[in-house]
Order: sequence, then structure tokens, then C-alpha cells
Amino acid sequence: MTAATPRRAVLAAALAAATAASVPTAAGADSQPGDGAGTGDERETDAPTVDNRFWYAYSHWRSGEHHGTAAVGGRRPGLLIAAPEGRTDYTDPHTGRTATWEYASWTSPLHRPAVPATELIASWNACTPEGTWIQVELCGDYSDGTTTPWYVMARWASGEADIRRTSVDGQKDGKSTVWTDTLSVDDPAGGLRLTGYRLRLTLHRAPRSGLTPVVWLAGAMASDVPDRFTVPASEPGPARELDVPRYSQEIHAGRYPEYDNGGEAWCSPTSSQMVVEYWGRRPAAEELAWVDPSYQDPQVCHAARRTYDAQYKGCGNWPFNAAYAATYEDLAAVVTRLRSLTDLETLVRAGIPAITSQSFLAGELTGAGYGTAGHLMTVIGFTADGDVVANDPNSASNPAVRRVYARREFENVWLRTKRHNAAGKVVSGSGGVCYLYAPARPAPRQLAALREVGVL
Repeated sequence: MTAATPRRAVLAAALAAATAASVPTAAGADSQPGDGAGTGDERETDAPTVDNRFWYAYSHWRSGEHHGTAAVGGRRPGLLIAAPEGRTDYTDPHTGRTATWEYASWTSPLHRPAVPATELIASWNACTPEGTWIQVELCGDYSDGTTTPWYVMARWASGEADIRRTSVDGQKDGKSTVWTDTLSVDDPAGGLRLTGYRLRLTLHRAPRSGLTPVVWLAGAMASDVPDRFTVPASEPGPARELDVPRYSQEIHAGRYPEYDNGGEAWCSPTSSQMVVEYWGRRPAAEELAWVDPSYQDPQVCHAARRTYDAQYKGCGNWPFNAAYAATYEDLAAVVTRLRSLTDLETLVRAGIPAITSQSFLAGELTGAGYGTAGHLMTVIGFTADGDVVANDPNSASNPAVRRVYARREFENVWLRTKRHNAAGKVVSGSGGVCYLYAPARPAPRQLAALREVGVL
């Protein structure tokens, strides 16, 4: 039912340990959302907590440092291989296969976020024909004047013919660590922050093939969300509900266990597929030919396969889901954090659903009927009373996917950064993480909404 695996659990434990001295622990595990028990952390703050920087325009791709890459214009500008910088051997740790690849690279200009950050999460949108793949890296500047190493955030291809799509474990420098899809400062309470970063894209292709990946969008979300068990209450806005397809992950339980033990863990790709189809895109029949024809909704199995992270051993890698969505024609996708349910209402009014990440105990989200260490669902609207209408894939059937969750409960389990688990231990919350998928050329009202919530 969840997107959580041992790796996410390790991140939660590490962040909890790093901040334990500064986080109140008097509240019991049965504290209710919004009661503020033992916290006093409901205060509003005017300081920005999230900064997004994405490169996607022709002028963006012409900037930075090119080593064998070039910008291409047209309807959807991007970055491609012009003349390879050299060759390299890569041994895939998941297949043992070693192959030689031509490569070229692009390094972004230094971006100094408005938010000195405790976390960075990269996003990219790319086309990788068979015989090509990309590597995405981040290098950050610390507030103490030092820099991180170049951290590999992904080795990625849309398919599996050449490499296994993967995050990279074990990357750290004593000040920060890469936890699957997130670059995190190890001791946020100590005051160290990431004050700038560069993104590097390395594009690979089979030698002498003349092929090239094309990257349409790349960048990162920097954030410093305050530690809090409860969040300020927002005022309800206008009611609206979007007509988003409903897919249950649970009807796929036991199917294709090689992808994160089957459908019971497919909340993230199931949510992604709902929104991909909301925008009128879906896989072609030939792409689904591998799925058992007796299975309902084979496109959900396809989404799980195309989001699977061979290192994480799951389908819940946040940027991998966004990258999957952007493989569909003229769709763009990013991972970000939002500030409030008001931001979600702004997007829904413009016709943009959002996939949110949250964790909660059974009973903290009335009507859910389960507890989770990490789960994705799709916010599709709001009722007249301001309650959240969500397509929750942890449902017994497709018709049962539509749920209405109490506004105050939902905003708390989604936006908080700290919570108590069933054992009473302090663990982390997502702090408002969401996936946003929208047309690469959004309509004016969609563009205005994306700007209003800080994505563009």
C-alpha cells in the first residue's frame, strides 16, 4: 500500500536522529493532527521555504558549460549530443554487463536559491531512444564555504534495453548524504545549509550510432521546511473537482513481484498513470504487449515497470515517476514541495491535479482505513466545505478510489515534517512533497497557476 521501503525508513530514522535534540517529544503517538500537543509549531512564517529552478528554454540550454552538447530549438527546446566528448565504460551493477559508451556533458550555471537549503531533489524530462541513457548529478555549495562532491542522483533511461534505471547508494561526505532521490544535509539543526548548486547532465550513446538522448527539462527543488508536527490551518477556497481516471493499486497485488513485490506497493506509479491519462496520454498497445492479457488496467503494470529503481528496489522514486510521465508527448513533470492546501486549490482551479506524498498512523486520516510510512495519492479537487477530494490508489477497486478526506487532517499529514510512528518514535514526514504533471506548453491559466505556486 505504500511507497516506503527500507531506504526511506533509513532516511526517516537518520533525520530524526539528527534533530532529536531540538524536536519536542512529549506528544504521544496518539496526538491528533492539529492539536499542537507538545509542539507550539503552528506559527506562520513569511520566510520562503522552497525554491525551484528548472532549465527548459532554448536560452537556458545555451547557457552553462557545454562539453560536446548543444541546445536545440523548436517547439520543445532541449539538450542533445552534438559531438561526443569521449568514451567511457560502464558496468551496470544490476546486470553485471559492461559496455562502452560515447558521452557528452552539460553543466548548468550556478544557482543560488532564495532558500539556503537542507534538501535538494532533482527533476528531469528526457527522451532516451534505445542505445542511449543519461546521468544526472548535483554539486552543492555549503554555507561554510566548502562544496559537496558531484553526487549522482540518477542513471536513467526510459526503457531497460541498455542499463537498469537506478539511484546510487552510499554517497556521502560527512556533511550530506544522498538518500535515493534526495540530497540531504546530515545535521540541519547545526545550521549548515546548501547555498548554491550546479546540475550536470551526461548524455550517453552507443559508439558510432549517431543516436542522442534529448533532455527537455532539468533542475532541482531546494527546500528548508521547518521541523513541525502540526502546520498552520488554511482557509478553504472555491470548490472544484477534476475528472481524473481512477485506478486501484490493490487489484494488482501479487502481479509482477519483480517490480517492488507487485501492485500492493504501486501507489506512486498508479497515481502517475491516473494523471498521465487525465492529460489524454497513455501507452501504445505494443508497449503493453508484455502484460498478461487477463490483467485489468495493464497500463498500471507498465507504469510500475517504467518507474522501477533497481537500487531502491521500488517504484516510489519521486523523480523517476516524474520522468516517466514526461516520456509522453508534450507532457512536462517535476517534483516539488508546496506550502499549503491553498497552493493545491490554485492548481486544481487551473485544471492541474497533484500527486501528494504523506505518511500517517491509522486513525490520523479519517476514512483511509490504514496507516502508512509513505503513500502517494492524487488530489483531484475540493468540496464546498474545503475538504480534500483524492484518488487514493490504496482502495479495493477502481470505483472505490475516490475519497473525501477532512481538510485539517489531510493538510497536516501531508505538510508536516515530523510525526510519531506507531512505536512513539519521532520520524520524518514529506513536508509537502508532490509531483506536478502538466502540458509542456501550458494554457495561460495553467501557466499563471504554476507561477503562483512557485514552480516557474
